[in-house]
Amino acid sequence: MFKNVLVGVDGRPSGRDAIALARRLTDPHGKLTLAFVHGGGLDDDPEHSRKLLEQERAAAHVEADLESVVASSPGRGIHQQAEEQGADLLVVGSCRRSAFGRTMLGDDTRAALNGAPCAVAIASVGLAERHEPIAKIGVGYNRSQESIAALALARELAASTGATIHPLEVVSIPTAAYGGLISPTIGESIEAIVQEAKSRMEQMPGVQGHAAYGLTGEELAAFSEDVDILVVGSRGYGPVRRLVLGSTSDYLERHARCPLLVLPRVAGTGDGGEHAP
Repeated sequence: MFKNVLVGVDGRPSGRDAIALARRLTDPHGKLTLAFVHGGGLDDDPEHSRKLLEQERAAAHVEADLESVVASSPGRGIHQQAEEQGADLLVVGSCRRSAFGRTMLGDDTRAALNGAPCAVAIASVGLAERHEPIAKIGVGYNRSQESIAALALARELAASTGATIHPLEVVSIPTAAYGGLISPTIGESIEAIVQEAKSRMEQMPGVQGHAAYGLTGEELAAFSEDVDILVVGSRGYGPVRRLVLGSTSDYLERHARCPLLVLPRVAGTGDGGEHAP
């Protein structure tokens, strides 16, 4: 569970979805902060910001600190606040233009969260109206250090919530197939690779592992319909311990059917500890 959680609110349902997700992910003894970002111009009434934050806190029935943040955009402001308070999780709501139940960030928020100093969770649309607990945790797993960290976090969440863990490894089309090197037995080879992945995942202790063949983003998005939250690592490029959206997390941010939790890249390349394959 997370101990220093920052939630972006704006008086709209998406902010309430974010609070609902934050409640599920915050340690019982952790710190929860609600932040409202505004432009700080002459038309911005400080009293309005304070009342909005107090109303959102009261409506959610949570104990939380309140922060009124002045910034050029909501995404940039919430990112800066996460830096200042040393948050270990930043939670935002989905754009209401997305389909019901989907996750999707607005453009300014999405751009600002790229490079965030901590994990980012995106609440699916309508989450505040649904009160079911986190019972099934999905994990995007490909044996990278980032996915090993995602699985380790899923184990921590499951220990606190009693949820089951469901990692999925997606076997993609071999790169050689795009270079004209397809052999007559390529179908058999892919089937063998998928079967090997299934056997490997089924042998992982304490989880219900799965494997599938296809495009990683599409398979994980479809898989997310059957879990209560999907945990993935961000790409292994960019500054150490920063969240950098790669092609898979970028796709999931727009197509996941459940809340999405994206972890920043891990430092170093060690052996992955006890959760390594």
